[in-house]
Amino acid sequence: MGLGPLFVIPTLIWGSTWFAIKFQLGVVAPEVSVAYRFAFAALLLAAWCAATGRSLALPRRAHAWMALQGVTFFGLNYVAVYEAEQRLASGLVAVVFSTIVFMTPFGARAAFGTPVAARTLAGAVLGVAGIALLFLPELRAAGEGGANAIGLAFAIASPAIAALGNLVSMRMQRDQLPVLSSTAWGMGYGALVVAIVAGAAGASWTFDPRAPYVLSLLYLAVFGSIVAFVTYLTLLKRAGPGPSSFVGVATPVVAMLVSTAFEGYRWTWVGVLGVALAAVGNVIALRPAAPGVGSSRPDR
Repeated sequence: MGLGPLFVIPTLIWGSTWFAIKFQLGVVAPEVSVAYRFAFAALLLAAWCAATGRSLALPRRAHAWMALQGVTFFGLNYVAVYEAEQRLASGLVAVVFSTIVFMTPFGARAAFGTPVAARTLAGAVLGVAGIALLFLPELRAAGEGGANAIGLAFAIASPAIAALGNLVSMRMQRDQLPVLSSTAWGMGYGALVVAIVAGAAGASWTFDPRAPYVLSLLYLAVFGSIVAFVTYLTLLKRAGPGPSSFVGVATPVVAMLVSTAFEGYRWTWVGVLGVALAAVGNVIALRPAAPGVGSSRPDR
């Protein structure tokens, strides 16, 4: 599979999951919903590995990395997202999450000495500026304090935790751990840690049997977790942290289109300009490096 599909698939899926998460809120505690989601996803992925002959027996030393990946990539990151979406519009949370395009490449620079390409920085500036224009009213509202401020704090914590998960995933790929098997373990560890957090927080282990909750849970577990993460981690392995992080820039644009279709969002010239800037940023960041120019691949 080429880099194009590996970029498009997680972008389209995650662009719709911001809206799907709204159906998870209200009855079941956020931590519990996250634990349900990734426990189910881990079981499905482990079953697929077993059915297709992929071994789940990985080196003992790898489990520490998979556990850390689970805590960051599949656990606390999503608890922060769910908590943020209880207080803010899903679009604003998507906007703040797009700051991962800065956090991951600079984190890779600090952790692995990976050079940050100038085009990655330029594209990030344009992309994040464009997405910010899309949600300018919500960003202004967040400055008023109260629930908006708390929601924004959770929203900022999410990409910071996810960026750490990106770096852990890069470290795991250097050890050539199989993507599907290690992801199954990571999701299982993530679900376990979030379950412990839920217990410590005194969350009630309830379940909402109504169709919106059940169907959104299935969608988030199968597509939002398994399909999107496997393709994204494959993209991360092939393209490196810079281009891969731009999934986080493009995803809110898709979320905006979903909001237009299902939440009645009304476009303005500012919103159109925002989409244009985000698209230009993606083109700049994803443009292949010229021969002999250092790339942002982790193995350079």
